[in-house]
Amino acid sequence: MRLYRTFASLRRSSSAKPRAVAIGVFDGLHIGHQAILAKVRAAAGELGGSSLALTFEPTPKEFFSPATAPPRLTRFRERFEQLDAFGLDELFCAKFGAVRDLAPRAFIDDLLIGGLRAQHVVVGDDFRFGSDRSGTVAELEAYGRQHGLAVTEVPPVFLAGERVSSTAIRQALKAGDMATARGMLGRDYSISGRVVRGLGLGRQLGFPTANVHLKRIQAPIDGIFAARVSGLGGALLDGVASVGTRPTIGGGAALLEVLIFDFDRDIYGEYITVHFVKRLREERHFADLEALKRQMHVDVAAARAALTD
Repeated sequence: MRLYRTFASLRRSSSAKPRAVAIGVFDGLHIGHQAILAKVRAAAGELGGSSLALTFEPTPKEFFSPATAPPRLTRFRERFEQLDAFGLDELFCAKFGAVRDLAPRAFIDDLLIGGLRAQHVVVGDDFRFGSDRSGTVAELEAYGRQHGLAVTEVPPVFLAGERVSSTAIRQALKAGDMATARGMLGRDYSISGRVVRGLGLGRQLGFPTANVHLKRIQAPIDGIFAARVSGLGGALLDGVASVGTRPTIGGGAALLEVLIFDFDRDIYGEYITVHFVKRLREERHFADLEALKRQMHVDVAAARAALTD
Protein backbone atom coordinates (compact mmCIF):
# COMPACT_ATOMS: atom_id res chain seq x y z
CA MET A 1 0.00 0.00 0.00
CA ARG A 2 1.39 3.36 -1.02
CA LEU A 3 1.38 6.11 1.63
CA TYR A 4 1.02 9.84 1.02
CA ARG A 5 1.40 12.36 3.83
CA THR A 6 1.17 15.63 1.84
CA PHE A 7 -0.65 17.07 -1.15
CA ALA A 8 2.73 17.48 -2.84
CA SER A 9 3.41 13.75 -2.59
CA LEU A 10 -0.01 13.08 -4.10
CA ARG A 11 0.78 15.33 -7.06
CA ARG A 12 4.07 13.50 -7.59
CA SER A 13 2.26 10.19 -7.75
CA SER A 14 2.83 8.50 -11.09
CA SER A 15 -0.58 6.82 -11.02
CA ALA A 16 -3.18 8.28 -13.37
CA LYS A 17 -5.85 5.76 -12.39
CA PRO A 18 -9.24 6.97 -11.15
CA ARG A 19 -9.73 6.43 -7.46
CA ALA A 20 -12.43 5.06 -5.22
CA VAL A 21 -11.96 6.79 -1.86
CA ALA A 22 -13.07 5.71 1.62
CA ILE A 23 -13.06 8.51 4.20
CA GLY A 24 -12.76 8.07 7.96
CA VAL A 25 -10.55 7.96 11.02
CA PHE A 26 -10.65 4.13 10.95
CA ASP A 27 -9.42 3.83 14.54
CA GLY A 28 -9.33 0.11 15.29
CA LEU A 29 -10.51 -0.90 11.81
CA HIS A 30 -13.58 -2.65 13.25
CA ILE A 31 -16.17 -4.60 11.25
CA GLY A 32 -18.10 -1.40 10.47
CA HIS A 33 -14.96 0.11 8.95
CA GLN A 34 -14.33 -3.15 7.12
CA ALA A 35 -17.77 -2.90 5.48
CA ILE A 36 -16.80 0.54 4.14
CA LEU A 37 -13.44 -0.70 2.88
CA ALA A 38 -15.00 -3.72 1.18
CA LYS A 39 -17.28 -1.34 -0.73
CA VAL A 40 -14.37 0.89 -1.77
CA ARG A 41 -12.36 -2.06 -3.03
CA ALA A 42 -15.35 -3.23 -5.07
CA ALA A 43 -15.88 0.29 -6.44
CA ALA A 44 -12.20 0.52 -7.43
CA GLY A 45 -12.53 -2.77 -9.28
CA GLU A 46 -15.54 -1.47 -11.22
CA LEU A 47 -13.61 1.69 -12.14
CA GLY A 48 -10.50 -0.23 -13.11
CA GLY A 49 -8.80 2.11 -10.68
CA SER A 50 -7.20 2.36 -7.25
CA SER A 51 -8.72 2.01 -3.78
CA LEU A 52 -7.60 4.76 -1.40
CA ALA A 53 -8.34 5.47 2.26
CA LEU A 54 -8.40 9.13 3.30
CA THR A 55 -7.69 9.58 7.00
CA PHE A 56 -6.30 12.27 9.28
CA GLU A 57 -3.54 12.98 11.81
CA PRO A 58 -4.07 13.96 14.48
CA THR A 59 -7.62 12.69 14.80
CA PRO A 60 -10.22 15.49 14.84
CA LYS A 61 -10.93 14.96 18.54
CA GLU A 62 -7.21 15.09 19.35
CA PHE A 63 -6.83 18.26 17.30
CA PHE A 64 -9.59 20.16 19.07
CA SER A 65 -9.13 18.79 22.60
CA PRO A 66 -5.96 16.74 23.10
CA ALA A 67 -6.42 16.61 26.89
CA THR A 68 -9.88 15.02 26.70
CA ALA A 69 -9.66 13.02 23.46
CA PRO A 70 -10.49 9.33 23.91
CA PRO A 71 -7.61 6.85 23.92
CA ARG A 72 -6.63 5.55 20.53
CA LEU A 73 -7.31 1.94 19.70
CA THR A 74 -4.51 2.08 17.12
CA ARG A 75 -1.59 4.43 16.68
CA PHE A 76 -0.75 5.45 13.13
CA ARG A 77 1.62 2.59 12.30
CA GLU A 78 -0.89 0.01 13.48
CA ARG A 79 -3.64 1.67 11.43
CA PHE A 80 -1.39 1.62 8.36
CA GLU A 81 -0.61 -2.07 8.85
CA GLN A 82 -4.27 -2.99 9.24
CA LEU A 83 -5.34 -1.04 6.16
CA ASP A 84 -2.50 -2.59 4.20
CA ALA A 85 -3.51 -6.08 5.32
CA PHE A 86 -7.07 -5.36 4.18
CA GLY A 87 -5.77 -4.96 0.64
CA LEU A 88 -6.11 -1.25 -0.07
CA ASP A 89 -3.89 0.24 -2.74
CA GLU A 90 -3.20 3.67 -1.24
CA LEU A 91 -3.48 5.70 1.95
CA PHE A 92 -3.55 9.47 2.14
CA CYS A 93 -3.07 10.65 5.71
CA ALA A 94 -3.87 14.37 5.62
CA LYS A 95 -2.87 16.80 8.33
CA PHE A 96 -6.20 17.58 9.91
CA GLY A 97 -5.21 21.20 10.46
CA ALA A 98 -4.74 21.60 6.70
CA VAL A 99 -8.30 20.51 5.84
CA ARG A 100 -10.39 21.45 8.88
CA ASP A 101 -11.35 24.89 7.55
CA LEU A 102 -12.32 23.78 4.05
CA ALA A 103 -15.92 24.65 3.22
CA PRO A 104 -17.90 21.57 2.18
CA ARG A 105 -17.79 22.50 -1.53
CA ALA A 106 -14.03 23.10 -1.34
CA PHE A 107 -13.61 19.76 0.44
CA ILE A 108 -15.30 18.07 -2.51
CA ASP A 109 -13.81 20.16 -5.32
CA ASP A 110 -10.27 20.73 -4.07
CA LEU A 111 -9.59 17.63 -2.00
CA LEU A 112 -11.73 14.80 -3.37
CA ILE A 113 -12.00 15.66 -7.06
CA GLY A 114 -9.01 17.94 -7.66
CA GLY A 115 -6.51 16.40 -5.23
CA LEU A 116 -7.47 12.73 -5.16
CA ARG A 117 -9.12 12.38 -8.60
CA ALA A 118 -11.94 10.55 -6.85
CA GLN A 119 -14.69 9.13 -9.03
CA HIS A 120 -16.40 7.20 -6.23
CA VAL A 121 -16.52 8.03 -2.51
CA VAL A 122 -17.59 5.59 0.21
CA VAL A 123 -18.56 6.83 3.70
CA GLY A 124 -20.44 5.75 6.79
CA ASP A 125 -23.93 6.97 7.59
CA ASP A 126 -22.66 9.36 10.28
CA PHE A 127 -20.11 11.03 8.00
CA ARG A 128 -19.76 14.81 8.24
CA PHE A 129 -17.14 16.94 6.53
CA GLY A 130 -15.88 20.44 5.96
CA SER A 131 -15.57 23.34 8.38
CA ASP A 132 -17.60 22.89 11.59
CA ARG A 133 -18.64 19.45 10.27
CA SER A 134 -21.27 21.31 8.24
CA GLY A 135 -21.23 19.03 5.19
CA THR A 136 -23.63 16.08 5.13
CA VAL A 137 -23.84 12.84 3.17
CA ALA A 138 -26.95 14.18 1.42
CA GLU A 139 -25.02 17.25 0.28
CA LEU A 140 -22.13 15.09 -0.90
CA GLU A 141 -24.53 12.92 -2.90
CA ALA A 142 -26.34 15.89 -4.45
CA TYR A 143 -23.17 17.72 -5.42
CA GLY A 144 -21.60 14.49 -6.62
CA ARG A 145 -24.42 13.84 -9.06
CA GLN A 146 -23.71 17.21 -10.69
CA HIS A 147 -20.00 16.49 -11.09
CA GLY A 148 -19.82 12.80 -11.92
CA LEU A 149 -18.80 11.70 -8.42
CA ALA A 150 -20.55 8.54 -7.27
CA VAL A 151 -21.27 8.27 -3.53
CA THR A 152 -22.01 5.15 -1.51
CA GLU A 153 -23.31 5.49 2.04
CA VAL A 154 -22.69 2.33 4.07
CA PRO A 155 -25.24 1.64 6.84
CA PRO A 156 -24.09 0.96 10.40
CA VAL A 157 -23.19 -2.55 11.50
CA PHE A 158 -24.77 -3.98 14.66
CA LEU A 159 -23.56 -6.73 16.97
CA ALA A 160 -26.05 -8.22 19.44
CA GLY A 161 -28.24 -5.16 18.99
CA GLU A 162 -25.45 -2.64 19.63
CA ARG A 163 -24.04 -0.36 16.97
CA VAL A 164 -20.40 -1.20 16.24
CA SER A 165 -18.15 1.81 16.83
CA SER A 166 -14.72 2.71 18.13
CA THR A 167 -16.43 4.22 21.18
CA ALA A 168 -18.28 0.99 21.95
CA ILE A 169 -15.03 -0.96 21.62
CA ARG A 170 -13.25 1.39 24.02
CA GLN A 171 -16.07 0.90 26.53
CA ALA A 172 -15.84 -2.88 26.20
CA LEU A 173 -12.06 -2.87 26.63
CA LYS A 174 -12.30 -0.61 29.67
CA ALA A 175 -14.79 -3.02 31.22
CA GLY A 176 -12.59 -6.03 30.41
CA ASP A 177 -15.25 -7.38 28.03
CA MET A 178 -12.84 -8.85 25.53
CA ALA A 179 -15.53 -10.98 23.87
CA THR A 180 -17.55 -7.92 22.81
CA ALA A 181 -14.42 -6.12 21.65
CA ARG A 182 -13.39 -9.21 19.69
CA GLY A 183 -16.79 -9.43 18.02
CA MET A 184 -16.75 -5.79 16.98
CA LEU A 185 -13.17 -5.87 15.77
CA GLY A 186 -13.42 -9.24 14.07
CA ARG A 187 -10.22 -10.26 15.88
CA ASP A 188 -8.56 -9.99 19.29
CA TYR A 189 -7.65 -6.46 20.29
CA SER A 190 -3.90 -5.98 19.92
CA ILE A 191 -1.07 -3.51 20.52
CA SER A 192 2.18 -3.50 18.54
CA GLY A 193 5.61 -2.05 19.24
CA ARG A 194 9.31 -2.65 19.57
CA VAL A 195 10.73 -4.54 22.52
CA VAL A 196 12.82 -2.20 24.67
CA ARG A 197 15.05 -2.72 27.69
CA GLY A 198 13.39 -2.32 31.05
CA LEU A 199 14.58 -2.46 34.65
CA GLY A 200 15.18 -6.20 34.52
CA LEU A 201 12.94 -6.75 37.54
CA GLY A 202 10.86 -9.44 35.86
CA ARG A 203 13.97 -11.52 35.17
CA GLN A 204 15.10 -11.09 38.78
CA LEU A 205 11.73 -12.44 39.92
CA GLY A 206 11.93 -15.38 37.52
CA PHE A 207 9.47 -13.92 35.00
CA PRO A 208 11.46 -12.29 32.18
CA THR A 209 9.12 -9.97 30.32
CA ALA A 210 9.36 -8.17 27.00
CA ASN A 211 8.64 -4.47 27.45
CA VAL A 212 6.90 -2.34 24.82
CA HIS A 213 6.36 1.42 25.03
CA LEU A 214 2.71 2.20 24.31
CA LYS A 215 3.45 5.49 22.52
CA ARG A 216 0.00 6.74 23.39
CA ILE A 217 -1.20 9.57 25.60
CA GLN A 218 -3.34 6.94 27.29
CA ALA A 219 -4.05 3.27 26.67
CA PRO A 220 -7.57 1.95 26.05
CA ILE A 221 -6.94 -1.06 28.30
CA ASP A 222 -5.29 -1.83 31.62
CA GLY A 223 -4.81 -4.86 33.79
CA ILE A 224 -3.46 -8.39 33.45
CA PHE A 225 -4.38 -10.49 30.40
CA ALA A 226 -4.01 -13.90 28.86
CA ALA A 227 -2.37 -13.01 25.57
CA ARG A 228 -0.71 -14.28 22.43
CA VAL A 229 2.29 -12.74 20.66
CA SER A 230 3.01 -12.57 16.94
CA GLY A 231 6.00 -11.23 15.05
CA LEU A 232 8.56 -13.73 16.30
CA GLY A 233 8.06 -16.41 13.70
CA GLY A 234 5.11 -18.12 12.12
CA ALA A 235 3.23 -19.32 15.18
CA LEU A 236 1.40 -17.31 17.82
CA LEU A 237 3.11 -17.64 21.20
CA ASP A 238 1.12 -17.90 24.42
CA GLY A 239 1.81 -15.62 27.34
CA VAL A 240 0.53 -13.30 30.03
CA ALA A 241 0.56 -9.52 29.54
CA SER A 242 0.30 -6.50 31.80
CA VAL A 243 -0.72 -2.98 30.79
CA GLY A 244 -0.31 -0.43 33.55
CA THR A 245 1.88 1.81 35.63
CA ARG A 246 3.45 -0.89 37.90
CA PRO A 247 2.40 0.67 41.25
CA THR A 248 4.31 -1.89 43.34
CA ILE A 249 7.64 -0.49 42.14
CA GLY A 250 6.71 3.17 42.27
CA GLY A 251 4.47 3.69 39.26
CA GLY A 252 5.25 5.81 36.22
CA ALA A 253 4.19 5.94 32.60
CA ALA A 254 1.98 3.08 31.45
CA LEU A 255 3.89 0.21 29.87
CA LEU A 256 3.03 -3.03 28.11
CA GLU A 257 4.91 -6.04 29.49
CA VAL A 258 4.46 -9.59 28.23
CA LEU A 259 5.85 -12.86 29.55
CA ILE A 260 6.03 -15.38 26.71
CA PHE A 261 5.67 -18.93 27.97
CA ASP A 262 8.45 -21.48 27.38
CA PHE A 263 10.50 -18.91 25.47
CA ASP A 264 14.12 -17.94 25.95
CA ARG A 265 15.46 -15.68 23.23
CA ASP A 266 16.94 -12.20 23.06
CA ILE A 267 14.28 -10.15 21.26
CA TYR A 268 15.35 -6.60 22.08
CA GLY A 269 14.52 -4.39 19.12
CA GLU A 270 12.03 -6.85 17.63
CA TYR A 271 8.65 -5.50 16.50
CA ILE A 272 5.93 -7.63 18.08
CA THR A 273 2.16 -7.62 18.36
CA VAL A 274 0.43 -8.60 21.59
CA HIS A 275 -3.10 -9.98 21.14
CA PHE A 276 -5.25 -9.70 24.26
CA VAL A 277 -7.46 -12.75 24.71
CA LYS A 278 -8.92 -12.52 28.23
CA ARG A 279 -8.66 -10.02 31.07
CA LEU A 280 -7.62 -11.86 34.22
CA ARG A 281 -7.67 -9.05 36.79
CA GLU A 282 -7.04 -5.38 37.43
CA GLU A 283 -3.59 -3.98 38.18
CA ARG A 284 -2.95 -3.90 41.94
CA HIS A 285 -0.39 -2.60 44.42
CA PHE A 286 1.33 -5.34 46.42
CA ALA A 287 2.96 -4.95 49.82
CA ASP A 288 6.33 -6.24 48.59
CA LEU A 289 8.02 -8.03 45.71
CA GLU A 290 7.43 -11.45 47.24
CA ALA A 291 3.69 -10.85 47.24
CA LEU A 292 3.93 -9.69 43.63
CA LYS A 293 5.90 -12.82 42.72
CA ARG A 294 3.26 -15.07 44.30
CA GLN A 295 0.55 -13.33 42.32
CA MET A 296 2.54 -13.70 39.11
CA HIS A 297 2.54 -17.47 39.58
CA VAL A 298 -1.26 -17.31 39.89
CA ASP A 299 -1.52 -15.11 36.79
CA VAL A 300 0.62 -17.47 34.71
CA ALA A 301 -1.54 -20.44 35.68
CA ALA A 302 -4.73 -18.52 34.92
CA ALA A 303 -3.42 -17.38 31.54
CA ARG A 304 -2.35 -20.90 30.57
CA ALA A 305 -5.81 -22.17 31.46
CA ALA A 306 -7.56 -19.39 29.54
CA LEU A 307 -5.47 -20.03 26.43
CA THR A 308 -6.26 -23.76 26.40
CA ASP A 309 -10.03 -23.36 26.76
